[in-house]
Amino acid sequence: MTDLELQELRYPIGKLQLPETITEAHIKDWIDVLEAFPSKLETLVRNLNDDQLDTPYRPKGWTVRQVVHHVSDSHHHSYIRFKWALTEDKPVIKYYFEKLWAELDDSKTAPIQMSLDHLKAVHFKLAYLLKSLTESEFNRTFIHPEYSNEFSLKQNTAIYAWHCNHHYAHIENLMKRKGWN
Repeated sequence: MTDLELQELRYPIGKLQLPETITEAHIKDWIDVLEAFPSKLETLVRNLNDDQLDTPYRPKGWTVRQVVHHVSDSHHHSYIRFKWALTEDKPVIKYYFEKLWAELDDSKTAPIQMSLDHLKAVHFKLAYLLKSLTESEFNRTFIHPEYSNEFSLKQNTAIYAWHCNHHYAHIENLMKRKGWN
């Protein structure tokens, strides 16, 4: 497999590219993605068996099961980051080692339904919160210790909408390659 093919498997929708100016229309579109994602993901994976769930989406990549649990863990963290930024002045958020979390037993073996249910709850709460924010609230920021710079809640909304589509494409593309449709 070539480096380009591996890159395409790793970033099936490309790397995140934030617009120079984030508009209300962008935010509405991203909230729509966040709101629809849990049901869309559940529909995609609901008929997969354990062997399929334990198949990596790319060489040396996570399994479908790990991806589903990762999205649940990651979006839980994101929700908390929104709350911190709304209630504290430029908080430094807690970084978590997602690669190590994905290697924990629950990520590698647990039924995916628990993470699908968790995603439904987190995304319902997140979309509800985001729909209520003002422009100035969307401009509030947090500091990510890994990057040492500020991220606005507008940017974080974009990041997590992209994250939904990114991991959805990992699973969807694997299913197409394997003929699991």
